[in-house]
Amino acid sequence: MKKFGPDFYDLTDLLTDEELLIQQTAFDFVKAEFMPVISKNYENGTFPMELIPKLGELGFMGSSLPEESGGAGVSNVAYGLILHELERGDSGLRSFASVQGSLVMYPIHAYGSDHQKAKWLPGLGAGNLIGCFGLTEPNFGSNPGGMTTRCKRDGDDWIINGNKMWITNGSLADVALVWARDEEGIVRGFLLEKGMDGFTSSDIHGKLSLRSSVTSELSMENVRVNDTSRLPNIEGLKGPLSCLTQARYGIAWGMVGAAVDCYNTALDYSKERKQFSKPIAGYQLTQAKLADMVTLITESQLLVYRLGRLKDEGKMTFQQVSMAKRNNCTMARNIARLSREILGANGIVGDYSPIRHMANIESVYTYEGTHEMHSLIIGENITGISAYDS
Repeated sequence: MKKFGPDFYDLTDLLTDEELLIQQTAFDFVKAEFMPVISKNYENGTFPMELIPKLGELGFMGSSLPEESGGAGVSNVAYGLILHELERGDSGLRSFASVQGSLVMYPIHAYGSDHQKAKWLPGLGAGNLIGCFGLTEPNFGSNPGGMTTRCKRDGDDWIINGNKMWITNGSLADVALVWARDEEGIVRGFLLEKGMDGFTSSDIHGKLSLRSSVTSELSMENVRVNDTSRLPNIEGLKGPLSCLTQARYGIAWGMVGAAVDCYNTALDYSKERKQFSKPIAGYQLTQAKLADMVTLITESQLLVYRLGRLKDEGKMTFQQVSMAKRNNCTMARNIARLSREILGANGIVGDYSPIRHMANIESVYTYEGTHEMHSLIIGENITGISAYDS
């Protein structure tokens, strides 16, 4: 049975044949089609758009959603394994699929009208359409309750004004799920189509992290949409927060993939690189680093595997997702650093992946809830006392 990285506790034995086949398919796709182009795209600050239809063809977007909602109907563990392999390639690749599936397709599936589902989900799942998720604002990231984007009812229409920041796929998107607060303070979600009057986007340049990912600002100036563009089956912050729970679940798996790639690169290098007549893998200090790394990866593998099975059983809580996202981002951040150390001077060039993962993880560590915010989510759960400002 093939293993796709360190598997110190034989977790592969717990996966179904279907899950293993899905992971193999994702691994092969990343190796054959993504890895040959990532260096050029990362250096140029571009995303390999030509691969989007292939992601759709393979069923990698919204994979755990039912087929009638544009997904593939696979288990949540299988979906996690897909994102594990995509992020083994690069966080930008996993971010694209994660936004498409968890932040756009999922809310349309869960909260959309039949018309909205029929209009958007098949194209999004096939990769023929691209979506984005507009929640974060220039002055409100960790505190979505401070949202200043406004929506005002005008007969059968709504008028939307505001700005959204740090939006993955923003300028690429055919449809944007934008969250806004109405005159009564209720948060509502709207599906805005590219090209609408008053709806514009601009890309954020100068990023030194997530370079192979399009990040944008969205601006709404008196954008008029019919009420049929509003998600009818959700209102309040629980809407966007439930979407973030789905995305954070995928991030927890993806961070294991990034860590595995860093570890494998460092392990292979340490066996080949010789100093003082023998491979550096033969020295105690290097072995101590490798032992720490494989232990951290194993802990994180156990965490996401159990989380995935809980999700499949309908028992997963958002606090459990916070623990996995918080832990695995920290784990991957540390492993990228240790891997870079083992590579020495070669670790700072693009020929080796750890420095690229290292830069990407700085974004993933922060987005979808910072380390500190997830600490407070867990803290409130175990103490029953909120540490947030009232």
